[in-house]
Amino acid sequence: MIKFDSVNVVFERKNEQFTAVDNVSLQIDQGNFYGIVGPSGAGKSTLVRTVNLLQRPTSGNVFVNGQNVTSYKDKELRDLRLGIGMIFQHFNLIKNASIFSNVALALRASNTPENEIKNRVYELLELVGLKDKADVFPNLLSGGQKQRVAIARALANKPKILLCDEATSALDPDNTKEVIATLKSIKENYPLTVLFITHQMEVAKTLFDEVAVMEKGRVVEQGSCYDIFAHPQSQAAKNLIKCSIKGVIPEEILAHEKDLYLITYKEECAYESVISYISRQFNLDISIIAGNIEYIQKKPLGRLLISLKSSDEQSKAKALAFIKEKAFVHEFNGEI
Repeated sequence: MIKFDSVNVVFERKNEQFTAVDNVSLQIDQGNFYGIVGPSGAGKSTLVRTVNLLQRPTSGNVFVNGQNVTSYKDKELRDLRLGIGMIFQHFNLIKNASIFSNVALALRASNTPENEIKNRVYELLELVGLKDKADVFPNLLSGGQKQRVAIARALANKPKILLCDEATSALDPDNTKEVIATLKSIKENYPLTVLFITHQMEVAKTLFDEVAVMEKGRVVEQGSCYDIFAHPQSQAAKNLIKCSIKGVIPEEILAHEKDLYLITYKEECAYESVISYISRQFNLDISIIAGNIEYIQKKPLGRLLISLKSSDEQSKAKALAFIKEKAFVHEFNGEI
């Protein structure tokens, strides 16, 4: 379990104070895959680095497995960090060492007996699908493979917590899928608590159980990953989600179409034929501009962008009221 209690991180810049983390309180339960999302500069990385005290809070407290670790030093701090794995955006592998040696390094740092290291390294490389790359050097691997080595290294000492700092943002889509598949497998088979920060919402909806949205150092929204995607409340969450929605809608549609509505269907309503029903019932001219059904936390989430035209404003209002009984409806001008 990880708990942030009124955590603040303040830096001095040119004789001025800059607040990177502003009074954040969050709890990540044991075994949860928790995401912190937000734009660059939101304070995500700074907050996560307080967990293993790579960044000490200016004020407030951080609890790990019920212990207030904020003032840890020396042996307590070393022991804390041994129980927390961490992977970074740019892998941080040793270029002139083999993949085997990169993973073994973490074990030697924790004084693991040499006669146990070989078996443990191969076990970890098999876990991330790279056992056949043990003697290869990092420069011969793809970005996705490098990150999977970094994951193996982070898990070497059997940590209870894994911190992931923008672990996929330096990767192309195919390599991102590799890393996501590896993390999903680990999530399903190991009792890890994972705290993952990203600005990539495609990653968020694939991996996370719960999400906190950060903006300008503050948490502006938190909840289940499904609920955040289905009905975001904060403008910061809406801004992050709308990019993936707009990506499938031709710009000329947004420029010329009027009376656009974005309809978001939750769970079982994602499959209902609401649009064909209201077209018949209220005699409306409805054009479907774009739509899809995706699965978040194994539950369906459907979206339709429609053009709803009618000279009868009363019928239009009744139709929208009917849809709102089944779904969330927003007038759409590129926003949500």
